[in-house]
Amino acid sequence: MTDSGTAVSTVRPWRVALIGNPNTGKSTLFNALSGLRVRTGNYPGVTVEQRTGRVVWGGREVDLVDLPGTYSLAPRSPDEMVAVQVLTGVSGEPAPDLVICICNAAALERNLYLATQVLESGVPVILCLNMWDAAASAGLRIDAEALSAGLGVPVVCTSASRREGLERLQEVATERLRVGVAGQCGVRDVLSVEIRREVVGLLSGLRFTGTVSLSAAEFLASRALLDPGGSVEQLLISREGAELGIRLQGARERLRGAGIEIPSTEARQRYHFIGRLLQAVQQRVSSQAGQLTDRLDAVLTHSVAGLAICLGVLLLLFSTIYWFTAPLSDGVEGLLGVLAEVVAGSMSPGPFRSLLTDGVIAGVGAVLVFLPQICLLFLFIGLLEDCGYMARAAWMMDRLMSVMGLSGRSFLPLMSSFACAVPGIMATRVIENRRDRFVTILIAPLMSCSARLPVYVLMIGTFIPDQMLLGGLLPLRAMVLFLMSILGLVVAVPLAFLLRRTAFRGESSGFLLELPDYRVPSLRVVLLRVWESGWSFVSRAGTLIFAASVLVWAAGSFPGRGTERYELAARLEALSAGVVAMDAGTEADRELTVEQLEGRLRQLNAEQLEGSLLGMAGRAVEPIFRPLGWDWRIGVGVLASFPAREVVIATLGTIYSLGGDVDEGDEGLRGALRAAVWPDGRPVYTIPVALSVMVFFALCAQCVSTLMVIRRETNSWRWPVACFVWMTGLAWLGGFAVYQVGNLF
Repeated sequence: MTDSGTAVSTVRPWRVALIGNPNTGKSTLFNALSGLRVRTGNYPGVTVEQRTGRVVWGGREVDLVDLPGTYSLAPRSPDEMVAVQVLTGVSGEPAPDLVICICNAAALERNLYLATQVLESGVPVILCLNMWDAAASAGLRIDAEALSAGLGVPVVCTSASRREGLERLQEVATERLRVGVAGQCGVRDVLSVEIRREVVGLLSGLRFTGTVSLSAAEFLASRALLDPGGSVEQLLISREGAELGIRLQGARERLRGAGIEIPSTEARQRYHFIGRLLQAVQQRVSSQAGQLTDRLDAVLTHSVAGLAICLGVLLLLFSTIYWFTAPLSDGVEGLLGVLAEVVAGSMSPGPFRSLLTDGVIAGVGAVLVFLPQICLLFLFIGLLEDCGYMARAAWMMDRLMSVMGLSGRSFLPLMSSFACAVPGIMATRVIENRRDRFVTILIAPLMSCSARLPVYVLMIGTFIPDQMLLGGLLPLRAMVLFLMSILGLVVAVPLAFLLRRTAFRGESSGFLLELPDYRVPSLRVVLLRVWESGWSFVSRAGTLIFAASVLVWAAGSFPGRGTERYELAARLEALSAGVVAMDAGTEADRELTVEQLEGRLRQLNAEQLEGSLLGMAGRAVEPIFRPLGWDWRIGVGVLASFPAREVVIATLGTIYSLGGDVDEGDEGLRGALRAAVWPDGRPVYTIPVALSVMVFFALCAQCVSTLMVIRRETNSWRWPVACFVWMTGLAWLGGFAVYQVGNLF
């Protein structure tokens, strides 16, 4: 929302922070207020993404800051500390001039818990009752003026998805910014006299109080007292010394002596205040929407029928994604293939043409091929969330996911990862709990995505005997394919359980789900979310995927081995065009047939790959993979498949002088693999080696797109590097175990 035709002031921009619980429409409201004028970065010192939008209100620039969704200001980790740091300015950045606290008008009791904490920070506040239309449909009648009087702050009612109330919110915010008066509701109104007395006592003697406002210092002191072991207490002790920890413990002991238990007393006192307030400002009447929701939930959340319907909906979702995205992805690849042919036809064979066709265009393809899956997945997620069904699906899957220490919201991203980990990892944005989200991101690459299938098909079809099990009822090859497909999931269960009890300790957010009334989704909101997700992938992760693809091309192309293969390629192209190029190639080459020329070119390409940086790297890592039964050729295939796992097939085809256009069903490639031998005459590929290769690909993180999306979603290189290291180590151990045990039989 921008005032048009108004001169912009040259003074510093106002800073307005948006805060609220998850599922309050905060992101929708932020997008509606900021439009597309959004920049993305990181909050100082943490991996939490910061979105800031620059707008103009009342002739003055305003920076809108979208704070991470949170249920309270009682952080238990540095990342969750972001909201407290922004509100108080304790991190060194200026505190906001205004905070817009967004509440779901249909769930005020829970949402006002965070609002009462925000009001105590001392920053001017506007309470925004969003989803006002949903509250009215649910039969809720809220007296906004009485609520404003009870809290001492302006209250504005909006429906961000319908763009209703936004102008009024902007007007009130501009007026509030000009006045700059803090809210009247504070620790004096909500918390008991005994707690207030201890907070005042803690403030005396604190050195950091000179770096923040008095109200912010009081707020931080109260948070440290009320949240033992939390991030605020750790921050203040690190600045004030261990003596503060002793004083905090003494204050809690005195409160315990007065019958006040910390930290449980905070929730009781806040909800007591909220309950009394809502009795005066809110009433519920019967509504058709509420009755319809109750009738639908009787079926859709039934312990048996509801679970079956949920599984059916998810199966339909994944099947539809597969049906629709396969031709779309093929179409993208086809268009880029045509572009590559046009480029190839406009210049002679050489390093520059190879860079454009095999590096640049292929790199662009490595990015755009994921767009159909990402956009369609987020379209379905948006529709399911906006209509109210996603929360129910998460609730029903919560018991199943609790085995892994995760919440039901992790189910959809993990199942999506069976098609492709890239959209699956991006789908973790629906998980509010940071620990659950990060664990889900780290185990999502273990799901057996479709890119692994060509490797399975090649190895199973070439080396696994065509036998039947269970009296001829079950093909052995089908059983091996099934086991490879579920191997990652089997490993992910104990791994997630371990991660949630070590590096990501903490309570799951599974039971903090809110079941809203069913409603018709807003197509505009859903499409905006799809656009944001697609553009975010292309602009952030896509650039890294493209760069990695070009680097792998360069590693396989340099150092070059002369111009003979380019001359042969030019002669073949001339012959195919009906032009006799007598001066192309060596004198010996001119006596060869087209088939012989093609064979010679494939041989030169194989020699080029073997002598390139990629080939050297393959030989360098051969000792590492020898215990798995691999030779350097398999190592090169693994390294070359970093941009995409399925590239290993084309790489093996090039290495064995068959060309890079072979597929997993090519009998020539299968024959070459069977014929490959070690220098002493032993076959390179055996059943244990084939199983070792498949297990390695099932467990490794050999996909640059996945790693770059992890970098994008976590805003840190720490997690993709950690994911690559531990998954590669796990894959090596799995391949080693299968090969060594297989050799015993």
